[in-house]
Amino acid sequence: MAASEEYILQILEDVGLVARSQIEDARAAAGDKSIVDALIEKAVVTEMQVTKALAAHAGMETISLKDYNIPQEVIDVVPRHIAQRFRVVPVFAHDGTVAIALSDPTNLDLVDNLHYALKCEIEPMVAPKNEIEEALVRYYGKAEETVDRMLNEITEGDIDITVKDQNAANDQLDEADDDAPIIRFVHAMIANAHKLRASDIHIEPFETRLRVRFRIDGVMQEVDNPPKRLQSSIISRIKIMSNMSIAEKRVPQDGRIQLHIGAKDIDLRVSTIPTSHGESIVMRILDKEGLKLGLAELGFFSDDQATFERLIALPDGILLITGPTGSGKTTTLYACLNVINKPDRKIITVEDPVEYQLAGINQVAVNEEIGMTFAAALRAMLRQAPNIIMIGEIRDAETANIAVESSLTGHFVFSTLHTNDAPSAVTRLMDIGVKPFLIASAVRAIMAQRLVRRICPKCKEPYTPLDSEIASLGLTSEDLKTATICRGAGCNDCNKKGFRGRFGIFEIFLIDDVVRKLINDKVPSSVLQQKARELGMRTLRQDGIRKVLAGLTTPQEVITSTIGDA
Repeated sequence: MAASEEYILQILEDVGLVARSQIEDARAAAGDKSIVDALIEKAVVTEMQVTKALAAHAGMETISLKDYNIPQEVIDVVPRHIAQRFRVVPVFAHDGTVAIALSDPTNLDLVDNLHYALKCEIEPMVAPKNEIEEALVRYYGKAEETVDRMLNEITEGDIDITVKDQNAANDQLDEADDDAPIIRFVHAMIANAHKLRASDIHIEPFETRLRVRFRIDGVMQEVDNPPKRLQSSIISRIKIMSNMSIAEKRVPQDGRIQLHIGAKDIDLRVSTIPTSHGESIVMRILDKEGLKLGLAELGFFSDDQATFERLIALPDGILLITGPTGSGKTTTLYACLNVINKPDRKIITVEDPVEYQLAGINQVAVNEEIGMTFAAALRAMLRQAPNIIMIGEIRDAETANIAVESSLTGHFVFSTLHTNDAPSAVTRLMDIGVKPFLIASAVRAIMAQRLVRRICPKCKEPYTPLDSEIASLGLTSEDLKTATICRGAGCNDCNKKGFRGRFGIFEIFLIDDVVRKLINDKVPSSVLQQKARELGMRTLRQDGIRKVLAGLTTPQEVITSTIGDA
């Protein structure tokens, strides 16, 4: 049991159900079993008597689930993975409150965890453990049925997957009848993630379960979990598909899977890392359809788009895209390359790793094991006489200085930095080791960006923002008069979330003569930030506010994404 067994035994003794001598006799005979189970087996006390005693002590009602018929709409309130994880069964639901049958009322954390997981009020009721286990099987099915049920929920047409470039070991695995369900399960999981527009699949082993989560529109969402006993088979199948070593489980590995899903080509970038309970796997889904995005689809309003198009058409200099991990920097770089990829221009990229293959562009992958670092690749690239260079990320002084020198000798350089806002990128370059006068001469503009979720167009509805949201965004009564503030009600198209897809909010910092002088004077980033605002730079939050007023996203999305810009 979750609570201290001695505490439970003390309750049973206090209410007169058992004597101390009976407890000691059961303790001697218990062996590997709990003492309470030993008392029940010896018929000293019944399971229902234990249940009622614990419920009375906790001030909860008891319920017998044997003859209780729970409606399907109530069962649907608690997802299968939550019911099986916490070993609970919903009994009824009304006005935002769910009555939950549990077996151990002394486990105080359980109710709090359910309140957090279900996002509703919980009314705990107590039922015998064996009745809860029977109800879980009756209403949710056996754990062994999970794989078959998940496969049945996805039609064969949806699992129209072909793995490209399978090696011999992979082919042998496909031919083994015993492994066929695992192969179909992995294919179904990938197809389902792609269908739900997930960007990542996370497979995480824990002591008693194997958790599967999809990242959809930047938010992690747990899905039905396969049985723990299938952990090694699922991980081995994915490693074979990724051309990794299935014998090596002690060190991290990286791989790639190329698939046809229906009529689409999908790449998955796969990484493993050893954890306490097995190897954790993350598969990043790289959908090549995303490469066809234009600048407008990225989220630019017409004024910012015109500015950005002028910047990427410059003949030389550096354009930096900044933001934290997962803010869409790489997608923006690829969109830029699509716009400027013309037959009269030589474009070379150096990336770690190469995420998408682009027609007409020379792409170089970093491989530090053989000495192909960013800096080494850049030196070699310059001998190829490119017009445009894209560097996946500026990480050190050597790479930064070569990028600066390249821009000063007639090349246009795109790259990314990890900073919170655009002006901070100048300070970051100085910290790396680039001299201020070189930054002032080479950098043409810096753009910071974040991703916010787009309101689902199918269930968009008018929304009156809360006073706290109005205050956080600094909205005036005049703003609200002409605004079209909306939210998503939740529909089948957006999986009841109210959002479908993401787009960017941007902060474009133009480097002009006034800013160059400040950079040469080594002023702090706060001074650069203030001067940029005076010169007309729109901050991330200000751009987000424009998109809230246009009804594209919600106030809370912008507040959360620009918390450091308040």
